[in-house]
Parts: sequence; structure tokens; C-alpha cells
Amino acid sequence: MRFIGAGTREGFEYTLHETFWTVPNVVTVVRFLLLPVFVWLVATGSYLGAFWVLAVLSSTDWVDGYIARRFDQLSTVGQWLDPLADRLSLVIVTITLVVFSVAPLWVVLAVVIPDLVLFVHAAVRFSGSPQLTVSVLGKIRTACLLVGAPLILLGRTPQLEGTVLVITAELVLAAGCLMHILASIDYLVKAHRKARQLRSRGIRPRDRAQWARESGG
Repeated sequence: MRFIGAGTREGFEYTLHETFWTVPNVVTVVRFLLLPVFVWLVATGSYLGAFWVLAVLSSTDWVDGYIARRFDQLSTVGQWLDPLADRLSLVIVTITLVVFSVAPLWVVLAVVIPDLVLFVHAAVRFSGSPQLTVSVLGKIRTACLLVGAPLILLGRTPQLEGTVLVITAELVLAAGCLMHILASIDYLVKAHRKARQLRSRGIRPRDRAQWARESGG
């Protein structure tokens, strides 16, 4: 079964919907709503409950993409809302785990610092997102982080604390963090390349209105 890009219909001509009201966008909103629930459960030491909430939250990233591709529900809103939900989820989940001593400090440093660099670069260079597609490495990175985080929570439950699951979870998180750094470097390089390409066409990277005119939008 295809995991990355699941639901893709080969040779099918997709319609890019302008409306917010698509099922994938609703699923993405659910992801946002689950974040404060997750933070509250971790803060109160309810690790098993936090595990299940995070497991559902993590699965929505795959579910909304599958529905969008399988049922032709791609949308302009989803193009920026889904990546925003990914970034926000990763940052909030990792900060929460570190603040409440569930995960080591290096996890949040490896996630937040690259994201902060990318955010500042995008704001200064493009006045917003450079609108680059997410790479396969980025998708695998996200999967590792959103699998490792629930596992490390499960390892804090009384039944599994001190077992090999804790080591496994930390290894998965470490792999996700390494890929996050590499994916961020790749994204930064691509953003620089896009800025050069825009300038070569006489378009200022910060002039987003000019992007729209050049693309016929």
C-alpha cells in the first residue's frame, strides 16, 4: 500500500477548490483543536490519555491528505493550512514534552531552532511563505516525530516505564530530529533558489502581488 501520497489517482486531473469547506480542511481544524487537549493531559500527568490524543492527532496528517487526493478535495486553503498545522503541531508537541520533562531538551532544540530560522528567512526574504512543496524527506521526518512522540509518552506509563520502548521511542525521535534538520537545510536552499529565479524574471521575492500577476492569479 502506498503510504506517502496515499490516495493519489494517477492521470487524474484534480480541481483546486477555492472553498474552505472541504472534508480535509475540517480534519485539519480538528488537529488544531486537539493540541490544547494534548498539552493539558501532559501537564496533568495523564500520559496514556495524551498518547491516544497524540496518536489521533498524528493520524490526521495522513488522513486529510488521503481524502484530498482520493476524493478530489484539494483546496487553496488546504495548501497553506495543512503545512501550518504540521509546523504548529511539531513545535507545540515537542515544547510540551520537554517542558514537562517527558523528552530530552535536544528534541525541542532540533525542532524549534530550524523552524525559527526558516520563519525569519521567509518573513525577510518573501514577506511570507515561499510556497515550496514538502519534500519526501520532510514527510518522513514528520512521520518519525509524530510516531516517536506518542511512543515516548507510552513509555512513561507505569506499565511500560523503563522498558525497551523508551529507548526505541528516543531512537525514532532522534531520527526524526536529524531528518528535520536536513529537511530544513534543503528547504532553505530551495527558498534561496526560488528567490534567485524570481529576481531573474524581474520579480521581487517580497512582492507577492507580482507573483499572482505573473502566474495569472
